[in-house]
Amino acid sequence: MQFIRTEIEDVVIVEPQVHGDNRGYFVETFRSDKLEEFLGFKINFCQDNESKSSRGVLRGLHYQLAPAAQTKLVRVIQGSVLDVAVDIRKGSPTFGKHVTVELSGENKRQLLVPRGFAHGFVVLEDDTTFAYKVDNYYSPQNDRGIAFDDAKLGIDWQIPHNELNLSDKDTVQDKLNDAKDIFDFEVNYYA
Repeated sequence: MQFIRTEIEDVVIVEPQVHGDNRGYFVETFRSDKLEEFLGFKINFCQDNESKSSRGVLRGLHYQLAPAAQTKLVRVIQGSVLDVAVDIRKGSPTFGKHVTVELSGENKRQLLVPRGFAHGFVVLEDDTTFAYKVDNYYSPQNDRGIAFDDAKLGIDWQIPHNELNLSDKDTVQDKLNDAKDIFDFEVNYYA
């Protein structure tokens, strides 16, 4: 298992080792000991989630406020997505910057999205199955989002706007600069 820091250091690509032969493949998708050794602190994942979507479905950009803030470890089982993590920690040197990574059933890559980041993805293929672990339970009262199409974020979703399929909630989110509830870079949300 290999861990690769992205241009935003706290967002990490995880590349598991795939063992394949004529029968198929085997892959170890998660090892808490190796992840914690790399990060230097403990993460206790407590909930697994899964969604299945068709091409053009965009989910995000979502996050949860403290005390229900979440770290996510996301991956694609089948199909492919463009996965996006946006730094929403006010005062951070990378505030408003984002990382995009293509995750697919073929490349088996995963993305670790830490607390303090908004997360979203757009589905690039029909019948895509997306799965992720979180280290805090879903909390409706702490659920927030920012606009996926905020021009200041400059995210290229790779699918034309008129072909996107969004939930009602995701069409009415505030732009990042208008969001009242975001994170503070100086606060340790893992304490």
